[in-house]
Amino acid sequence: MNLIASPFESVEHAVIWLLILFSVATWGLALLKGVQFTRLKTQDRKFHKHFWAASSLDSAAELAHSQPGAAARVALAGYAAIQVPEDAQAADLSQAINLQDRLERALRQQIVRERRSLESGLAILASIGSTSPFIGLFGTVWGIMSALKGISAAGSASLETVAGPIGAALVATGVGIAVAVPAVLVYNYFLRRLKLTAADLDDFAHDFYSLAQKNAFRVLLHPVLSKSGATVAGQKVKEAS
Repeated sequence: MNLIASPFESVEHAVIWLLILFSVATWGLALLKGVQFTRLKTQDRKFHKHFWAASSLDSAAELAHSQPGAAARVALAGYAAIQVPEDAQAADLSQAINLQDRLERALRQQIVRERRSLESGLAILASIGSTSPFIGLFGTVWGIMSALKGISAAGSASLETVAGPIGAALVATGVGIAVAVPAVLVYNYFLRRLKLTAADLDDFAHDFYSLAQKNAFRVLLHPVLSKSGATVAGQKVKEAS
């Protein structure tokens, strides 16, 4: 089988090239997801360190605006749900909304958004891992059929005549398995990392909820943030509610 000289000479050649593309996609996604999870872990670890070192929930709001990461975005969603502008009136209708429910919903929705971002590409890995063996088997079956037709036309069924074409056809099955195994392993690895990251975000959301409850579900944003972040935060409050 000369795949380079004649990649589309037969169906089994095309199948093997398709599996090679699947393998390239698998390792490319593994690299991208590895960078994504590693960067996210570093960002969240840095944010947690500064967040818990803050003197109050109000002073920690500035950290969420200035630092990236999933945990910072969850905190931003929480701040947007419970923020109270400096000039807010006690009789405003906005103050009559149940801030507990709003905060809980905002945190939950943001965690779902973070999960969706981290899940991108995992469906492709799962598809590659589950379909590659069958695609390789299809190439093998087609190759064996073509080999048997060639043997029948030659009128010879000796071992030398049969072994070459059928052995070449079986390569497709081997390639399919070789592509599927790494895809499944990579998928399971990042699925576990996704679950661990989501669990960490859930824990942080519970801690944030407890801090907000202690603060009577109200946070007075820093004056610097009131000018730059009031519009964005207000939009998030509307979306969350």
